[in-house]
Amino acid sequence: MPVAPVENYLAYLSDIERSPNTVKAYAHDLKDWFDFLDGRCLDWREVRLEDVGEFVAWLRLPPEGRAGRVAVLPSVTGHCTERTVNRKLSALSAFYQHAARGGVDLGDLLLSWQPTRGRGSSWKPFLHHISKSSPVPGRAITTLKVSRKLPRVLTPGEVQRILDACERLRDRLLFALLYDSGIRIGEALGLRHEDIAPAERTVTIRPRENANGARTKSGITRTIPVSAELVRLFADYLHSEYGDLDSDYVFVNLWGRPRGHPLSYPSVYDLVRRLRRRTGIAFDPHWWRHTYATRLLRDGTPIEVVSTLLGHASVTTTASFYGHLSVEDARAVLEKAGWFTGREVTW
Repeated sequence: MPVAPVENYLAYLSDIERSPNTVKAYAHDLKDWFDFLDGRCLDWREVRLEDVGEFVAWLRLPPEGRAGRVAVLPSVTGHCTERTVNRKLSALSAFYQHAARGGVDLGDLLLSWQPTRGRGSSWKPFLHHISKSSPVPGRAITTLKVSRKLPRVLTPGEVQRILDACERLRDRLLFALLYDSGIRIGEALGLRHEDIAPAERTVTIRPRENANGARTKSGITRTIPVSAELVRLFADYLHSEYGDLDSDYVFVNLWGRPRGHPLSYPSVYDLVRRLRRRTGIAFDPHWWRHTYATRLLRDGTPIEVVSTLLGHASVTTTASFYGHLSVEDARAVLEKAGWFTGREVTW
């Protein structure tokens, strides 16, 4: 049955125009929390931080072990990764802070009362300027330590194998575009013909409402240069497959129903699953964006330029995701700098 406080919170997130994917993720995370509470007959307004700790342990258990009917050995790998657990805790904290600000009596539940610390605090109460020393609720939920993972990228050979496995020009164009521009799959599915300028060899990403639910995420307009080869592939696609179809969208249903409607996320992921089987490469569409950014950085493109091309709001975001070097990258830089040659000291 729907949980009224959660329904209200999710409606609030939709009202302030959070991404549908964000709202969906929060719904799943809060469902886990209320399933946990239900199994222990706990009221969501009366739990303690110790219960949150037990929730973390519960999340790490495999589904078969959460009901307590199956013993779980210590050697079993956690079902939810540290990163997933932290995301769920973040959703939980945001939900409770929203409830507290809405007047729900939570006592000290999940809130630590501490003085605000200037600009670092994310929320300040009304008339904060005359009560700076007064305590305000802040997040008290701790998070798990997460080891940093490098973005998954595709090698040129893998990219070629996937492109060659595409049986339609439309599908080949889609993945070639992701590789050549680094745009998100939602941005590709929302493209209109007017967004591609063949003469200038550019693709423009514009935030707009799309019939297939595709989103640009960043909410800003940006123009990305692409190769002449991609423009030629686009022209071949229009001539050989698109024909005189009356649609504004670039990527549309041409063989499925309803014909001419913009391609949807599920259709793309069905295509990805087919290509995985044909090539043996376990990839997802976002890897192409990682591959694009990593390739630019390895070729010496300034990170500020990469940030602009990716549509990040801040270069800090780009640096946090892609400001990394693998061992091979580090060796290439050191070799270029002459670190391994012409040494003044021998051993």
